[in-house]
Amino acid sequence: MANEIGIDLGSSKTVIFADSKVVFEAPSIVTVDSETYAPVYFGEKAKQTLGRTPDTLECIHPIQHGLIADYDIAQAMLKNYMEKVFGKNVIRPKVIATLPTGLTELQHHSLSNVVEDAGGRSVTVIEAPVAIAVEMGVDFTVPKGSMIVDIGAGTTDIAVLSLGGIVSCDSFKTASYNFDDIIINHVRRKRNIAIGALTAENIKIQIGSVSPRPIEITAIAKGRNLFSGLPEAFEITSGEIYKKLHESALTICNAIRKVLEQTEPDLVADLKEKGLFLVGGGSKIYGMAELIESYTGIAVRTVEEPEYVLVKGAAKALNQPGLLKNVNYQARSIKELEIH
Repeated sequence: MANEIGIDLGSSKTVIFADSKVVFEAPSIVTVDSETYAPVYFGEKAKQTLGRTPDTLECIHPIQHGLIADYDIAQAMLKNYMEKVFGKNVIRPKVIATLPTGLTELQHHSLSNVVEDAGGRSVTVIEAPVAIAVEMGVDFTVPKGSMIVDIGAGTTDIAVLSLGGIVSCDSFKTASYNFDDIIINHVRRKRNIAIGALTAENIKIQIGSVSPRPIEITAIAKGRNLFSGLPEAFEITSGEIYKKLHESALTICNAIRKVLEQTEPDLVADLKEKGLFLVGGGSKIYGMAELIESYTGIAVRTVEEPEYVLVKGAAKALNQPGLLKNVNYQARSIKELEIH
């Protein structure tokens, strides 16, 4: 059993990293009994019940916009996931968990408690941009600016790091889930068809784009006709949803600009030379990197499997504590949080 693990408890999915690999990932969704609130399904089984539950069941997203929205359900979910990976072993793993930047001590403490109650020990929390910088090999201990943009499911984190700390940052709620909502609203308004979150997500993955595609592509989906109430299949093109998705992506671009406006000119000059690092599952939508680069004038650096960079960086920081040694940034343990 791994004694040291990294956990990304995200709005969309929970990822556990140990022994130099992703050992578990599942949707951060729990289906509960409507009366007793007792968990019935976790993860993928729970996700498949979205929009399909009877009155006796309810789908819960215990993590919303990167924060603990339902403590008890989040704890039960994470405990279930950890037991699936490690079993009910007496040896509790040492854990480092990630959370968005700019949060309060109380929010740090809440995450630490959830992880500890789920079976972790010596729990440490680290802010997402720092974990990402560690995994990307960015030396943020030197007097040079480095920028991280992490587009997750429920939250986009933007941060400039220098001399071991976060110089300027923003964490806001325009992220990948917004693209799903845009598609749902578009189909409802233009087709008079209601579709669910899973269908919208599939459309986004298949044909979604925030920049024009050289060749228009289509997807076939199914929903409920708002007038007849009957099921109806329809065809949707990448071109018809591009403009709306583009507008939402510009919100992210504007947020990047605002962080740059809060940053010292010399650090911004460093970014022009080094570029910015774009990660997170939302960064995979077609044209996102190109849009940010054209909007900011800063080169965008991407990686394969951007959705795993965060949890990999957290595990690396835990396994190599010297990476954060002698810098201004300090990962906080649950004991340190309790003192404050």
